[in-house]
Amino acid sequence: MFNRKTGFVSGMLLLSATACFAQSSGQATAVIPAGSSLKLRAASVNAVSYQWLKNGVIIPDATNIEYAAFDPGIYTVISYNTNGCASDISDPLLLTGGTVLVLSADVMITKSSENKSITVNDAFEYLLQVKNNGVGSASNVKVQDILPENMVLEQLLHPSVGYADYTLGSRTVLWQIPKLENGESANLRIRVKPSKPGMLENTATVSATESDPDLSNNTSTNRKSVTDLIIPNVFTPNGDGKNDTFTIPQLERYPENELSIFNRWGSAVLEKKPYKNDWDGSQLSEGTYFYLLKVKMANNTWEVYKGFVTIIR
Repeated sequence: MFNRKTGFVSGMLLLSATACFAQSSGQATAVIPAGSSLKLRAASVNAVSYQWLKNGVIIPDATNIEYAAFDPGIYTVISYNTNGCASDISDPLLLTGGTVLVLSADVMITKSSENKSITVNDAFEYLLQVKNNGVGSASNVKVQDILPENMVLEQLLHPSVGYADYTLGSRTVLWQIPKLENGESANLRIRVKPSKPGMLENTATVSATESDPDLSNNTSTNRKSVTDLIIPNVFTPNGDGKNDTFTIPQLERYPENELSIFNRWGSAVLEKKPYKNDWDGSQLSEGTYFYLLKVKMANNTWEVYKGFVTIIR
């Protein structure tokens, strides 16, 4: 039987012969349950004190009739009667270790961002998704996301599970989930705003208390390009020399570009490749038009910007 993770072996350590008094004889083996112990008990008759040994070596302070064994090995005992007379050493009891149950949970994380082109000071959202793919529950799940220097946290939205905090000094988002069952997932949205142009790159990581059989999915990196293009939403081609063309500041830094302008019926009224900030809206009436701007970035990828521009004469 077991009591508080301690097994009990009674009458299993037996003496084959005695010098001063008798005990029954025999041999035995037993298994120590994983993470537990076995309580051994000497079966001598008329004994008043004892000495336990492990692998033939005296165990200090192991002088009672019972002894709790935590480790595998060969255990024996010597018994003493009231006259101090010692028995022969008992037959050995071989203890072996039980199978250790290793708890595992395969937690994974995916970090993604809004599928739109971003300019400086243009806010957008990251989405962190955590899932437990393991056979067991994942406990004390922690997600860490360190924001890059050229990014400002706008809002930390309430996660679907657990709770999240942001430490300004280390620029770290810490999301903690007490427990995720097998197959369960959770989401956290982070609203940010880039302060400088360039490539935004940061990595989110996830961990749990349990052993993780697949560490390759414990990190997720998102890369997003930020330009310094500020696309106006109005221009006034009235011949006064001010704001007479649809001018996109910094566009000259991106010589490979394409601009298309559409009217409210979806018909193209302008297509230029490349566009050189020279469209004055001639032959078009006042009103609002839809623009589609494509820009080739330094990494040879194309960013697409969409929006509306109004002509006022």
